[in-house]
Order: sequence, then structure tokens, then C-alpha cells
Amino acid sequence: MDHYEVIVVDNASSDGSQDLVKTEFPKVNLIEKSENLGFGRANNVGIDHLSGDLILFLNSDAYIEPGAINKLIEVFGDPQVVAAGPKLLNMDGSLQESVAGPLTLTNVLLEQTYLDAIARKVNKGYWRTIHIQDQPITEVDQVMGACMVMRSSLSLRFDERFFLYCEDTELCRRITESGKIVYVRDAKVTHELGSSSVDSRWKSVARYNLGKELYFRIHHGVIAAAICWFLDRLGAFIRLLAGLILAPIKPSGREKVKIFSRVLFARTKTVIPQEHRLQ
Repeated sequence: MDHYEVIVVDNASSDGSQDLVKTEFPKVNLIEKSENLGFGRANNVGIDHLSGDLILFLNSDAYIEPGAINKLIEVFGDPQVVAAGPKLLNMDGSLQESVAGPLTLTNVLLEQTYLDAIARKVNKGYWRTIHIQDQPITEVDQVMGACMVMRSSLSLRFDERFFLYCEDTELCRRITESGKIVYVRDAKVTHELGSSSVDSRWKSVARYNLGKELYFRIHHGVIAAAICWFLDRLGAFIRLLAGLILAPIKPSGREKVKIFSRVLFARTKTVIPQEHRLQ
């Protein structure tokens, strides 16, 4: 810790995290907020307080393996590299999606109609992680915000209109205008996913959909955003039908019904705070 400047932005947590940081890590710069600012805004607060050349964004549910930070830092010896991300692993050690291609309407269609699994086999579609494991360093379109390093000299910030999901996609789009984003295979970070309740999961899916729709509205206009909105609802409807078919024989089917019936009819005001909505 003596070699790094550590900043923790606490988004109004209620689990004792603030006291734990103060007691166990007194050298950490703890910034306590009275409301949940969302992912992007909270990271921007951290950016405002840093003084180093590199910024490491790290989720609270991400666990860095020994040596991973150094491996990420090493790639910045190449002046063309402006951002880097590690290999993300699930809690059981399996590979988690760590790299994505461009966010396009075609990729949204593939994802929402279950065709993305086929596209992945030929290195198409949105998720690209499985096909870049042969090389230790690979230039990519996007790494995940769960753990990402960026040059502070870029003076880039997260777009604060996003509350949660796709703000890293939008930031990476702007980062590539300044240089290369690379994936560092041998830097490993375990990222905890899938442990939330059904109630939290439907909100996560709805927020992810809204993040995509906001991305398209910002970069491609209202028509593209409307098409994305339709594709997202189509995907929810397909999954709802699948859940109804499976419900009589599998608990997972009943869970799908609960999640995607709410996703299908989700309204922005029920999942996104007012201050984060695109005006």
C-alpha cells in the first residue's frame, strides 16, 4: 500500500464498510458520500482526488491476485497504450467475460435472441474473451470497468448520466480515440457475480438495458436508442416465454418468469435515480 495512492469512495453503504476502512486501513483516503452516486459518478469523485499517473478503477466485489497490478502497469511502457484490463475470473476460477467488441445494434440483436452464443464461436458478437487467450497482450475495443487501468493524462471521466452498466463501454469508446486499450491475460482478478437476490437481478438486467439505450441515444441518436429499446424488450419477452415453458418442471423457469416479467415492463423511474436520467 505504501507504493500506491488508495482512494475509497463509499456510496452511502450501511454494512460497516466505512468503519472497517478507517480501522484496518488508516492510510486509505476514504471519501464518504451520503447518497449512492452510481458507478461512474463515484469513480469521478475518486479521479478528482488522485495525483498519480495511472488510475486503477476497482469494484468492491473484485479481488486482485498477487502480481496482477504490476502486470497491468508494465504494459504502459508502450506509450501507445492508454488503458488496460485483466483477465476476470468467476469465484469458481472459470473465465468471466473480460473483453467486448463494439456495442452495435447487431450485437444487441444477437445477445437478446440467444444468437450471441453462436457468434462467439467465430469471434463475432459482443463478447470476445474466449478467442484472445493465446497471446499475453491483445489490443481490444473494451475492457470491463470492474478492473481497469487508465492514464490520468487523458483527463477523461465517466459520463455521469449513466447510473450503473455501460458507462465503461462509453468511456472505452472515448479512450480509443487517444490510443490503445489492451487486455493483459496474465493479470488475473476474481470478480464476484451472480450472488444477488431475484429482486436485485431484475433491476440489474433492467439497468443494463437502460445503459445500452442511453449509450445509443448519446452516440447514435433517438432512432437507434428506440431500436435498442425494442430489442431489449424482445429479449425479455423471449426469456419470459422460456421461463413459462420451464416453470412447471424447473425452479429456474419460475425464477425467469419473476425476473423477466419485471424487466419487460420496467420503467426508468423504478430503477434509475432522477439525477442520472438523460434529460
